[in-house]
Amino acid sequence: MIAQRHLLVAGMFLLAMLLYVDRICISTAKEPIAARLNLSDQEFGWVLSAFALGYALFQAPMGFVADRFGPRLTLSAVVTLWSGFTGLTSAVTSLPMLLVVRFLFGAGEAGAFPGAARASYSWIPMPERGRVQGVIFAGGRIGGAFALPACASLVETLGWRETFVVLMLVGLVWAAVWLVWFHDDPAQHPTISAAERELILSTRQQAASKVEGSGKLTANAMLGSANMWLLMAQYFASNFTFFFCLSWMFPHLKKTYSLDAVTAAWYSAVPFLAGAMGNVVAGAMIDRIYRGGRWTQSRLLPAVLGFVLAAGGMIASNFAEAIGPAVICLAIAVFGADMTLAPSWAVCVDIGRRYAGTVSGTMNMAGNLGSFVTSLAFAYLLVWTGTHHRFFYVAAVLNLLAAVLWLLIRPQQPLVREQA
Repeated sequence: MIAQRHLLVAGMFLLAMLLYVDRICISTAKEPIAARLNLSDQEFGWVLSAFALGYALFQAPMGFVADRFGPRLTLSAVVTLWSGFTGLTSAVTSLPMLLVVRFLFGAGEAGAFPGAARASYSWIPMPERGRVQGVIFAGGRIGGAFALPACASLVETLGWRETFVVLMLVGLVWAAVWLVWFHDDPAQHPTISAAERELILSTRQQAASKVEGSGKLTANAMLGSANMWLLMAQYFASNFTFFFCLSWMFPHLKKTYSLDAVTAAWYSAVPFLAGAMGNVVAGAMIDRIYRGGRWTQSRLLPAVLGFVLAAGGMIASNFAEAIGPAVICLAIAVFGADMTLAPSWAVCVDIGRRYAGTVSGTMNMAGNLGSFVTSLAFAYLLVWTGTHHRFFYVAAVLNLLAAVLWLLIRPQQPLVREQA
């Protein structure tokens, strides 16, 4: 019999895939959308940033919603919401309309990972937390890799408007299945075995607190936490690097190396697959080191290694003159950047506990302000300097600074002290 928590992880893996398929489709459809709406590269940068801004601003509020109402209702609602705006993307006829729709699409997607973090807190034993976070985020990267050639082909075959409608229908199916199957409390799930129920309840983080619900998370606790500020700052750097792949990598490779859309999509998929590997490797490292009794090091070592690799890959990409070496360098950068995700979200669950949705949402809000900056920085630095090199150097510096910040993060320090 398949363990119910493994089905949960599979569901969140598919959620992450869907999240990135819907998110990246617009990059593959850049040319027909820009031609239809007469958009410049700078205007299209604002379209990409509109999503990132909506996604960033609603992270903390949606994390609070996940903590308050539970991940069952929250995830069903947000997937339905963002799928609706995915479908509405097909109906846009002007730049202002597209900006509004993509902003609201981002706001809808904002609840996905905070909701998943809250589900992980209730369902996932601590010794499995790193691998689970790695698998979830690997789903997003595999979704991105799949989306590039698949969406490019769909756009060429069906048209860009029809492609967004298809993606909307897929999202509505996921939301319906999640609402029927998932339960916020594993103890209440009708098909969970007694052995798995006991394993989860005895090894999840709540077991460390004898009186669950005895403390309240306040704004002062959040703003006064060095861990919170450090997590937000390092996640800004991580997203600054990765969001390039979600936004500008496909059109950048297509234009720079004179590729057709499908060929550019296959090359662009390689860094996403490298990112999936980075997530899995980091997740395995976290759990292996944690089982050795080194809680802090289990989060710190994968993150620092990841940021160093990301910086090296971004710098090396400036010296790659052919498509093959360029993609390899970007793959190294994304592998490294994605190694930082599992430890980042693991620490959010560590210090946030039953407020994991709010804490992870706050971190992700800061991170996606990095995404917002990325969408504009690449387009405008290219215009101002005539080269993409400046952008990659800025990304490398941010990654190295983030590696230093990780030396100060302490996952054993919860934001709310529970009564024993």
